[in-house]
Amino acid sequence: MKKLSLLILLAVSGQLVSGRLFAQQATQTIRGVIRDEVSQTPVIGASVMLIQPEGSGPVGAITDVNGAFKITGVPQGRQTFRITSVGYEEQRLSNVLLTSGKEVVVNVTMTENVQALNEVVVTANRSNDKSKTNNELSLVSGRSFNIEDTKRYAGSLGDPSRMAANYAGVVSGDDSRNDIVVRGNSPTGMLWQLEGLNIPNPNHFGSLSATGGPVSLLNNNVLAKSDFMTSAFPAQYGNALSAVFDLRMREGNNEQSEFLGQVGFNGFELGAEGPFSKKSKASYLLNYRYSTLGVFKALGINFGTGNAVPDYQDLNFKVAVPTGAKGKLTLFGIIGASDVQFLGNDVDTTVTDLYGTENSNTKVRYATNILGLSYEYNLTAKTFAKLTLGMSTTDQKFNGDSISTVTREAFANSEGRFKTQKYSASLNVRHKINAKNSLYGGVTTDLLNFDLYNRNMYQAGKFDTVRVDVKGENSLLTQAYGQWKYRLNRSMLLTTGVHFQHYSLNNKVAVEPRFGFQYAFKNGQSLSAGYGMNSQAQDIYTYFVQTTTDNGTVFTNKELDYTRSHHFVLSYENRLTENLLLKIEPYYQTINNAPVERTQSSFSALNIGSSFGPSNRDSLVNEGTGENVGIELTLERYFNKGYYFLITSSLFESKYKGSDKIERNTAFNTRYVLNVLAGKEIKIGRNKNNVLSASIRSTLVGGKYISPLNLEASRIHGDAVYDEKRAFSLRQDPYFRTDLRFSYRKEYKRSTMEFALDLQNVTANQNVFQQTYNPRTNSLATQYQQGFFPVPLFRYTF
Repeated sequence: MKKLSLLILLAVSGQLVSGRLFAQQATQTIRGVIRDEVSQTPVIGASVMLIQPEGSGPVGAITDVNGAFKITGVPQGRQTFRITSVGYEEQRLSNVLLTSGKEVVVNVTMTENVQALNEVVVTANRSNDKSKTNNELSLVSGRSFNIEDTKRYAGSLGDPSRMAANYAGVVSGDDSRNDIVVRGNSPTGMLWQLEGLNIPNPNHFGSLSATGGPVSLLNNNVLAKSDFMTSAFPAQYGNALSAVFDLRMREGNNEQSEFLGQVGFNGFELGAEGPFSKKSKASYLLNYRYSTLGVFKALGINFGTGNAVPDYQDLNFKVAVPTGAKGKLTLFGIIGASDVQFLGNDVDTTVTDLYGTENSNTKVRYATNILGLSYEYNLTAKTFAKLTLGMSTTDQKFNGDSISTVTREAFANSEGRFKTQKYSASLNVRHKINAKNSLYGGVTTDLLNFDLYNRNMYQAGKFDTVRVDVKGENSLLTQAYGQWKYRLNRSMLLTTGVHFQHYSLNNKVAVEPRFGFQYAFKNGQSLSAGYGMNSQAQDIYTYFVQTTTDNGTVFTNKELDYTRSHHFVLSYENRLTENLLLKIEPYYQTINNAPVERTQSSFSALNIGSSFGPSNRDSLVNEGTGENVGIELTLERYFNKGYYFLITSSLFESKYKGSDKIERNTAFNTRYVLNVLAGKEIKIGRNKNNVLSASIRSTLVGGKYISPLNLEASRIHGDAVYDEKRAFSLRQDPYFRTDLRFSYRKEYKRSTMEFALDLQNVTANQNVFQQTYNPRTNSLATQYQQGFFPVPLFRYTF
């Protein structure tokens, strides 16, 4: 009787379900804050309930005056919660993973009802629905990525960029780097944001003129749910042509300390988070990582760098300090450094080397630092404001030698130093007029100081050409936007806005309209349309490429205007079941004002980004055009009943015209891509608390178009010379790759341990990386991409 009385008491209090079940299962705590989607004010009195089998007692909580809730004693594993509040649309948190080693802390937003309803309609919540972005104004070509997916998807290696290559319309640049090609656009057309700041290339060994690199600076152990948008993005985003990665960092646990240790491809990692004191709600979160590639080399694993061993380390951190009931101060940042030496005389020509060659030495050193401070405050019950200040720096140094094919003696042939400092300020305000109308606006400024130097040397240093030499220069990019969201009813949503930007370097201005519309049918289907004009400044290096004249050095690119595009998208979604989504998106993008040469040639800046280095073309004008057209299909089953899958396919054409007005394939026109990803989890052990999982990913991509090598000219020049009159006329073989991932997660009383093995390119398929000229053999040389590569991982959280 005492046991029965205790169970009844616990059920009424909402802390435990069946006493017998919980006696056998380990439990964990879930807590968080629920806020209004627009105004960010706390939703008081919301009910958060665990969805359980019929006959089980209630487990849940009610939010307090701060919108906070806490539920203890929740069974470990994947759980689903229902959230309800008077005047708001019902939400669900599905497949929330609870483990022993870490509390679950969630931030949920709720959408106010636009009309009274007689029936309850369950809608997906932006907090964990991957088809919905954090930014509620994104109606087409946008999705979120859950950080848990970077940990379980085969081939992702914990990297958000590599995981995004699974999405429709996205193609990975190559195995050596994580650049992503979106709808036939250059990777340089992408915008990276972190906590609202425009940030530089967030990758180790990430060059000034690129947006990717071999290893990400971003640590998936500190990231929160983030947005990835591939076109017609809201007016908030600017200075980008192809895509936006809007990254968020999670906050540390503000009630108890937690720790993490991890060893994997990305490095040795140590993480810690927790409150500053028992009486404070302020929290810290930090994670330090150091390269493990030296260990892989010692084990005899070839990771594509030959005998060279890349060295890198980084620190990700975030500190959150509440300032009363309405405000919060946040400090965040990423600090990273990397270096490597590729020595030609040490290159093993019998193995894959994606970076070094036998005929040159390359020594590089990189440093990237990002620091931000934000303050957010609820000005009124309907108005929310956030001010973010930041500073980011990049420092890149490289030296190159050419090696004599006869004596193997090295002669200096290139050197460069690129240093930037960017000071940023961003103010964003949102105001909810009523349930139907909301207004958004903001201003962003980025002041860039830069020192750039790059030169090439010939004939053992007797002659040299300085490509760029500028010091102490600066530029200011100012952006502003305004956007209106109008919810006609529960089924129809309209967004309109305008984005403005001004570039002080050459006084260029752009005014860009944005539009979005969505109609949701009652049977889980929706139809959306979007349009966006987008403008992007050239990378800072391009503006200062030097032209030598009789009157001295001239910056013939400095007056280049923005490259501009118009993007049109239709989107059809059908929730075939609660966990199965079908999505079809046709799109059309036209591009103008692309930099091309004054004299007739096939060159266009739309192809910059297909190689690692910057372009040294001078005397450019904004007369090039481009066109991207295609259709994308996504069939996704969200994780449920132990398995999930994601199938994406894209058919597209990507064309451009240089100053010769001849239409050609772009360097990114692979024409098609197919991704198939699937995973399965099995609960094992006496109490079914431990998990064995497997994931597989296969990718098929159409062959890239390349320019044919002019072998005779290459022999005379001693280096690769391509036939530009036949630019991008030869097509490589299709790219195919399959990755497998196996993992085992064991739960202890207060900790979690996980082992995983990622088998990259398990079939060892030989995919062409590039074709170039080898002066030692005086012949065409073909380099292949990454072969079979096993990546072990160990993670322990406590």
